[in-house]
Amino acid sequence: MEQRINAFEKGYSAMKAMYGLGVYLAKSSIEQSLLNLIYFRVSQINGCAYCLDMHSKDLRVTGETEQRLYVLDAWREAPFYTERERAALAWAEAVTKVSEAHVPDEIYEEARKQFSEEELIDLTLGVITINCYNRINIAFRITAGTYEPRQHAVQTK
Repeated sequence: MEQRINAFEKGYSAMKAMYGLGVYLAKSSIEQSLLNLIYFRVSQINGCAYCLDMHSKDLRVTGETEQRLYVLDAWREAPFYTERERAALAWAEAVTKVSEAHVPDEIYEEARKQFSEEELIDLTLGVITINCYNRINIAFRITAGTYEPRQHAVQTK
């Protein structure tokens, strides 16, 4: 598969708005490890090879286990995710698949047990942001496999 356009070079001015979301999320109330897990799961759902490559590498370099990554697609049946992670994963899946069934009340209620209102807004923004990146990468066939861990790390200081 050949890359169509390098949207990050040719569309830098447009992409700056997206980069601002990354800066905000890096400083948000949601722990970065959880955001990266959500980014990986949403990228699985959307089939974004570039983001799967990127987030798997970033997760592994920060100590995430291979076991948890290998079974993330079946997180409901696996015992290695916390209640907070489970609520976040269910929320991320529901928001990503919003055209199928909107976000069910029971998923919202579970998320509210684990996240404050501000955290839930931040989590939702993270889900929306990775969905945007997935769509850009898929549309323009951004080449997977060349990402180096923390290559796109956001400077928060």
